[in-house]
Amino acid sequence: MVQRVLLQSDVHSKSDKSPVTVADYGSQVLVSFVLERELPSVPFSLVAEEDSGDLRKESGQDTLKRITDLVNDTLANDGSYSVAPLTTEDVLRAIDNGKSEGGSIGRHWVLDPIDGTKGFVRGDQYAIALALLDEGNVVLGVLACPNLPPTSIGSNQLHSSSNGVGSLFFAEVGHGAYTQALDGSTQTRVHVTDIENPEEASFFESYEAAHSSHDLSSSIAEKLGVKAPPVRIDSQAKYGALSRGDGAIYLRFPHSGYREKIWDHAAGCIVVSEAGGIVMDAAGNPLDFSKGKFLDVVAGIIVTNQKLMPSLLRAVKEALNEKASSL
Repeated sequence: MVQRVLLQSDVHSKSDKSPVTVADYGSQVLVSFVLERELPSVPFSLVAEEDSGDLRKESGQDTLKRITDLVNDTLANDGSYSVAPLTTEDVLRAIDNGKSEGGSIGRHWVLDPIDGTKGFVRGDQYAIALALLDEGNVVLGVLACPNLPPTSIGSNQLHSSSNGVGSLFFAEVGHGAYTQALDGSTQTRVHVTDIENPEEASFFESYEAAHSSHDLSSSIAEKLGVKAPPVRIDSQAKYGALSRGDGAIYLRFPHSGYREKIWDHAAGCIVVSEAGGIVMDAAGNPLDFSKGKFLDVVAGIIVTNQKLMPSLLRAVKEALNEKASSL
């Protein structure tokens, strides 16, 4: 609903120039609120993307009020919780519940309240991504993708769900990955594609060239013999789509100096892994979520099935070596 009525005044820039909207904050408030109420006896630790700093400033008061109104409207319309309307202070506290640093000890929820904010603002793909870390390992993941159709997507079906339903993906370690439409229809177990010939594969990459090097991805695809054009969509919706076999490969190569955050990959990683896929960095190392908010990865992140990974790693190594020698 917020995506449809988003105002220009609802979109702000953070200190790193990335956009943040009332929906990012509102989603974080709602997830924090629900987790605390559903798990009252469990020590609560949440590692989340947003903080309340800008909202506590004088210039943020109008935005804070709008977030508070949206959250209260959502809780009232849902009807699952009989609580007094949240105050602005309640909202600020719920946002700042996400200040945990994570790490290798204990359990931590990991949240990206709107993953793919630029896609959200554009009216395209985005995801609400929630994962659970236990002693530094991802053991649970949920991806809600409101604009991703429940049926397979191709390069001509990228923008929004034709029936307005959207897709939910969820996985628990050792128990497989599942999907269902967001309207609550029957859940279905998902599995990555079994394609082993790279020429038959299609690959996902970030919609925004600023988020990943399209040139490098193109070079890797050429070395593999991939014939299909890239499918470019925002957010961890790529992980969800790949988990059900919509594509065979996901390539992400951020520009030099960028550090990956755990909330951008934790939920998607376990969904793909439990669907039979593999998620690695460009050197073939598994992703390590035990080091706090950041992921230490070599060059980038690559995702595919077990059969394609050896040839994909070789192509990635060749392309990276060529890029380095040309500098």
